Amino acid sequence: MTHADDLRAWARGMYTIEAATELLIRGFVGKFAARGNPWVHTSTEPQGPGQVSAWIDFTAIPEEAGVLSGGERRFLLLAASLAEDVPVVLGDLVPGLDRDNLDLLLAAIAHAGGSHQHSDVRFNQDGSMSLGKGYLDSLHPWPPVLRAVQ
Repeated sequence: MTHADDLRAWARGMYTIEAATELLIRGFVGKFAARGNPWVHTSTEPQGPGQVSAWIDFTAIPEEAGVLSGGERRFLLLAASLAEDVPVVLGDLVPGLDRDNLDLLLAAIAHAGGSHQHSDVRFNQDGSMSLGKGYLDSLHPWPPVLRAVQ
């Protein structure tokens, strides 16, 4: 497994954590999900059932991101806010994102909201409901991966 796979395995099961983790893996060519960042932790202990080898401390991001550029800091604060109780003002952070990172943020919000698991419920003319094809596609799918963290 790659480091990105380990992070995804750790995040699996909580849409908000999955979305924030995926943001770090995909944004800025994955540099904020890489080993060596103060919020990324790894373990070299032998793996057993239920143990993880990599995880992200999203609560550490606000304090540690202060030395980065404005765009990088905005991106990291948005990811931290999706994952944990990190308050942000969207009106201050979103306008500074470039197009690629805004695309990632929209996909992350759609994922965090569970739009990829919404049922295809249809309303009939008689007022009753029925299920369509099962699950609907995400409101905003993840953009193609250009390069993943290894």
